[in-house]
Amino acid sequence: MAKKARTPAPPRKVQAPQRRVDQRRQRTAEERRTLWTSVAFAASGVAAIGIVAALFFAFGRGSGSGAPAPVDMSKLAGLQTGPAPWNAGADYLPDRMQPLGLTEIGAEGQGVVFHIHAHVDIFVNGKKKPVPANVGIYNTTGGFLTELHTHDASGIIHIESPTRRKFSLGEFFGVWGVRLTSTCVGGYCKPQTPWRTYVNGAPYAGDPSKLVLIKHQEVAIVVGKPPKKIPSSYAFGRL
Repeated sequence: MAKKARTPAPPRKVQAPQRRVDQRRQRTAEERRTLWTSVAFAASGVAAIGIVAALFFAFGRGSGSGAPAPVDMSKLAGLQTGPAPWNAGADYLPDRMQPLGLTEIGAEGQGVVFHIHAHVDIFVNGKKKPVPANVGIYNTTGGFLTELHTHDASGIIHIESPTRRKFSLGEFFGVWGVRLTSTCVGGYCKPQTPWRTYVNGAPYAGDPSKLVLIKHQEVAIVVGKPPKKIPSSYAFGRL
């Protein structure tokens, strides 16, 4: 008698492959999250580097390319706050050096790597007032030159430094010992006494104490009534 064929059991539902698919999906989602986290982290790192670089170039003092430090006139000894003319301000010059952050240099041209000249005129009610000789030169025992100085009353500013950096008009006035802020020059203060700054003959709207001095620049400070002509240049000759 032939054996009766066995009826095969119904197929069982197999869930393992579905679990593997779910696991793959889960891993893929985790990988995406990890990837986006890495991208975001890298982007933030790049942005941070960019910000640091921008700040460095904007404010950095490396190699002397940054802007001059602002001058706090309230910390300068012997500051002249009366009307022009003003003397060379030598009496308290040594006391002003540290607050100004300037360097004492030796003989003219000694150890100098940066040497330019600018010119400044002072006018009060149309009349020219002198910029005295020997501003920034201390002639007593143990004397010295500062990085910003004059040799005569021509108004030529000699800018000489052992490091290559920028200097401001405020630093020169600090060496001179004459108050210069956004509102006051010496004893002339706005709005009681109007005054303006001109650079190469053009009005300068910024804070004059922060004006960066450059080669063969002509700066005029005009108090009250202006002169018939605002100077736009100066004949520096071989300087």
